[in-house]
Amino acid sequence: MTRFLTSRQREDSPVPDYTIAGGAYQATVSERGGALRALTHEGRDLVASWPEGGPVPYFSGTVLAPWPNRVVGGTYVFEGQRRHLPVNEPDRGHSLHGLVAELDWKCAELLSVEDHHGHVRLTHVVEPTEGYPHRIALEVRHAVSEEGLSTTLTAQNVGETAAPYGCGPHPWLLAGPDVTAYTLSLPAGRVLLTDDLLAPTDLVEVAGSPYDFTTPRVIGDTAVDHAFAGVTEGRVRVLGPEGGVELTWDPAVMPWVQICTGTGLGHRGLAVEPMTCPPDAFNSGTDLIVLQPGDKHEATWTIAVTTASLEG
Repeated sequence: MTRFLTSRQREDSPVPDYTIAGGAYQATVSERGGALRALTHEGRDLVASWPEGGPVPYFSGTVLAPWPNRVVGGTYVFEGQRRHLPVNEPDRGHSLHGLVAELDWKCAELLSVEDHHGHVRLTHVVEPTEGYPHRIALEVRHAVSEEGLSTTLTAQNVGETAAPYGCGPHPWLLAGPDVTAYTLSLPAGRVLLTDDLLAPTDLVEVAGSPYDFTTPRVIGDTAVDHAFAGVTEGRVRVLGPEGGVELTWDPAVMPWVQICTGTGLGHRGLAVEPMTCPPDAFNSGTDLIVLQPGDKHEATWTIAVTTASLEG
């Protein structure tokens, strides 16, 4: 039997939540940022959550579009025009994680089939501004089944001008209370180094660097807040005292992944952010997507538990 679900909404919070279940998984999605607010498997938290209604700490579970990561200095040049974006990382002077992570989306569909699978579909339209004079229709679909939570982000240029575009998610994966105890498997051969303001500098081989997790190892005191390329398999796994969790995606669609240990933030988990492009792609042009009027782009990622050994 198919049934529609209702949103969960507190009287003191105008931002609705939607809870869907599939197998042993349960996910809660918020209209704030189109975000994955919580995900559990047999009651175990797989991502860092936050209180219903927000605030959303450190972009936890939000959708990053029309760019992931940073536009350095909040400025870029596209088709000969210099644009100035809102700076929301004032201590570094950058424009961080797109335009929609802190805005409210609208629920377009909510459906569950018994407890076998369910999905919620949210939409948002990026309207033209001085810094981003393009109109992009976004749709995010979160679907839960016995296989985990699969999320698909679709973007369509519904404006009249070509638009630079990039995207990614921002979950903080949980495998225990202390990220330094996590064993990380990261099949990526290159790492993008940064300066003191986290602006990208050099793309180097991970071999011989502190950031080589091609052979799984404990994170320990290694502070990571870097983008990785040369992804040989779209799969990042972490294993900790509370079990294992993995994020998978198609590296042909999202050839980059940002990893952040959150060192010094006091936030739980490990941020694992597959991305279509690297930091500051609006300036470098590296793997930047240009959506012509009418063009669509789609990216999908999945979060699930894993019992696979990370040894070797």
